[in-house]
Amino acid sequence: MPSGILLVDKPLGLTSHDVVARARRALGTRKVGHAGTLDPPASGLLTLGVGPSTRLLTYLVGLDKTYETTIVLGRATTTDDAEGEPLGEPAPAAALDAVTDAALTSAVAALTGAIEQVPSAVSAIKVDGRRAYDRVRAGEQVELQARAVTVSAFDVLDVRRLPGDIDTASTIEVDARIDCSSGTYIRALARDLGTALGVGGHLRALRRTRVGPFDVRDAVDLERLAADGDALLSPAAAIAERLFPVLRATDDEARDLGHGKKLALPEHPDAEPVAAIDASGRLVALISVRRGVGRTLVGFPTDGE
Repeated sequence: MPSGILLVDKPLGLTSHDVVARARRALGTRKVGHAGTLDPPASGLLTLGVGPSTRLLTYLVGLDKTYETTIVLGRATTTDDAEGEPLGEPAPAAALDAVTDAALTSAVAALTGAIEQVPSAVSAIKVDGRRAYDRVRAGEQVELQARAVTVSAFDVLDVRRLPGDIDTASTIEVDARIDCSSGTYIRALARDLGTALGVGGHLRALRRTRVGPFDVRDAVDLERLAADGDALLSPAAAIAERLFPVLRATDDEARDLGHGKKLALPEHPDAEPVAAIDASGRLVALISVRRGVGRTLVGFPTDGE
């Protein structure tokens, strides 16, 4: 069975599940999962786990991320993005004229750092056992609780003031690069930026360019995935070494971890998780080390185990 981590550059229009299905065909296995969904209108880095390495995905989901986005100021929508229906009337020209560079800078600064964010109503968050977006599509009113997130950088790259005509209203387009914690909704940032400026706002374009230490520039497209298959997989050990402290396990330690036994590690500092890697370079387990004792959090069996 193939095993490893695969970085894919998801194109626009496909769901994350569509990409998983393509990977299953290319790799000849159904055991493929992803860490962190990208909606069809978004492109960019999708991290896949294959075979036993899918067990590593739990530890990739919470990594911080970078997005490149275009925010439209001047109109709110029901979904906080361009796929939703317009909410209310377009912002009048005088309101858009009041969105000076200084006002925009101030509003962006208020959405940077540790903030409380109400997720978009069309998120995948479950409300009484059902996804919020399913409830919204069924015509229900959904109110989600605010949650703490961190926007470590909200950098405005370009601002375009677009005049309207007889058929379209004036808008302001803001290109931005955003570094944020896992669980941050970029659509909600667009909505909240428009609200703060009094003109409404929604997301027009979104691309994920980084997940933790992994960059979309190192990802493969679906055409190459179909052509090269499992030759593109990165071993789980190589990924774990970039993310966690490492224990170079002896043969005896690797065997004990494979059997679920505890390890005596009196010299190892407390840490969790720690990547236990054997002499051959294989990831044996992620472990927790507390008070000189190592305990397996998750094991990574070989094909025959």
